[in-house]
Amino acid sequence: MIDPDRFLSDLHMLRQFGASGVGKGVVRRAYSQADIAARDWLAGRMAQAGLSPRFDAMGNLFGLAGEGPGLLLGSHSDSQPEGGWLDGALGVIAALEVARVVPGVSVVSFQDEEGRFGVTTGSAVWSGLLDQDSADALTDHDGVTLAQARAAMADRAGAPVDPARFTGFIELHIEQGPTLDAEGLQIGVVTDIVGIRDMGITYGGQQNHAGTTPMHLRRDAFQALGAFNATINDRFRNVVTPRTVWTIGHVTLHPNASSIVPGRARFSMQWRDAEIDRLDRMEAIIRDTAQEIAAERGLSVDFGPMLGLNPVAMDPSLRAALEAGAETVSPGRWRNLPSGALHDATNVARLMPVAMLFVPSIGGISHAFDEDTDEADLVAGVRVLAEAVRHL
Repeated sequence: MIDPDRFLSDLHMLRQFGASGVGKGVVRRAYSQADIAARDWLAGRMAQAGLSPRFDAMGNLFGLAGEGPGLLLGSHSDSQPEGGWLDGALGVIAALEVARVVPGVSVVSFQDEEGRFGVTTGSAVWSGLLDQDSADALTDHDGVTLAQARAAMADRAGAPVDPARFTGFIELHIEQGPTLDAEGLQIGVVTDIVGIRDMGITYGGQQNHAGTTPMHLRRDAFQALGAFNATINDRFRNVVTPRTVWTIGHVTLHPNASSIVPGRARFSMQWRDAEIDRLDRMEAIIRDTAQEIAAERGLSVDFGPMLGLNPVAMDPSLRAALEAGAETVSPGRWRNLPSGALHDATNVARLMPVAMLFVPSIGGISHAFDEDTDEADLVAGVRVLAEAVRHL
């Protein structure tokens, strides 16, 4: 039987690694000291549960049950720069609890799901979407390469884990959106995961004196960024749907001084949608708009490498098992819904059938220290997961 007290105790213990001191917030970025310490602790808990812990070269941590074949459950345990205590962590600890009570279940905590170096990097390498050499060349916003970062875990790395030993993958996660909480529901069974595109754009202008350079003579890189942001919103108007989202979330100005006209502006451009064709149309609009604005203002524009994943539908058999478990544990208090957030399950779908399960996010808040879920809903989620696994 699922032990709610043991499950919640483990979940709260994991939160202590990188605890922010603000509410239940966590700062546990991939390959940080807190992240590595958390993975070492998880490896110990896996061993105590009768699993065989194994790190691969990326730092993905597997808790293997027997020789297989069997189901793989889990998520990730790294966090955003300012993250919540449940994003990813819930799926790992829930998987560990289910593995204790259902024989043959293996557990995984993927590395760098939150994208310090890319897009769900750890599972991308494990699934074969990204080769190790290409991954190692990726850099974070501070210029640190993934190869340099993962060197801190080199002494833990073992042989690759063969995906063929697993029959399917299920990931329990907080919704990270408002739907379940607003509707007073306890469980969401995911129908599909949205696709994502992520690209850096750089405007190059002319660095100059902020007091003596007339406005009409400036080649201000930040003004180009502002014009791009306003224009792209208008040009997307007849292309997107209510589910489509796009974000400029990271901006770097050079030289970033109050009395200097910025000579360079680099920014991230990310967009998400459930349709590949729409993602492609948005890319064309982004590139055309950026180039037009650069030409109008006498600036250069450069596009970084395109990172992204295509939309993925959940496996019907695994999804049906989750629906049956939801009706058993939370009758009348569950629904089907899509995932607007990206997850490791997208990459794993290249290798095997996948499915996902959501519990509510209070107020729809995630990727923030205020992220939280009622503990009764957390317990309901792990119970639904266990019911589904038993059925399968």
